[in-house]
Amino acid sequence: MEPILQTEHLTHIYSEGTPFERGALVDVNFEAYRGEYLAIIGRTGSGKSTLIQHLNGLLKPSSGHVLFEGGDIWASKERTRATRFQVGLVFQYPEYQLFEETVYKDIAFGPGNMGLDKDEIDRRVRQSAEFVGLQPEVLEQSPFELSGGQKRRVAIAGVIAMEPSVLILDEPTAGLDPVGVKSILDNIRTYHEAKNATIILVSHSMEEVARTADRLVVVCDGAIPFTGTPREVFAHGNELEAMGLGVPQVTRVFHRLRAMGIDIDPSVYTVEQARDAILARKGVV
Repeated sequence: MEPILQTEHLTHIYSEGTPFERGALVDVNFEAYRGEYLAIIGRTGSGKSTLIQHLNGLLKPSSGHVLFEGGDIWASKERTRATRFQVGLVFQYPEYQLFEETVYKDIAFGPGNMGLDKDEIDRRVRQSAEFVGLQPEVLEQSPFELSGGQKRRVAIAGVIAMEPSVLILDEPTAGLDPVGVKSILDNIRTYHEAKNATIILVSHSMEEVARTADRLVVVCDGAIPFTGTPREVFAHGNELEAMGLGVPQVTRVFHRLRAMGIDIDPSVYTVEQARDAILARKGVV
């Protein structure tokens, strides 16, 4: 299967040629496939934010290539512009980027820049608002009158309204309470399933990515040391700890139980898997 989005030997150097030169990414090869739900994990300063800003052309590589559907996104200005509509990026705390008079106008800004007609813009605004759980009456309100969670939804809807093939979200649940976290993640899952879009979720939360992602990409010191399913990645518990990441709490508990001599599968990474493993051991299932 061909990746929808990939990097080839991507290197990015900040302040190149100055005393402050720093290699944020070094020879990175990355792939994301059509329709998958991918999570990128890494501690602060690991290079993950630099990586995702290359994926829709916000940053240009110092060397290497970024490919969307097999073509270099920097092949021409037209190609770069088109890619930015197809690879949507929601920054951390996106509510700080709201600026229009009404929620409707804020969500419509991206589709308007695409040159769509009024009816198509209206359809996209209303559909994307529905995806993120915004009621129709909210559309005529000022975004600055909304709660923090609602503002977050408006900002995400503004990117979804462009109907990108790839939706990248940088810490979309940061600062939200558990109810807000679940709601936002459910909204993202709804869009993923309805549009068969590729989702790339950047997160510090191991519990969050364990529950949502099909595949994980670990970024550390500007490189990708390993990638795989959550079960495969969380098997590298010691390496993740050394990178400042760790594993989900439930995985840590099961590793401890295993170390204490209890015959139980230590590779679980969600509460649901833990429940099933315990019930299986007791002969209930």
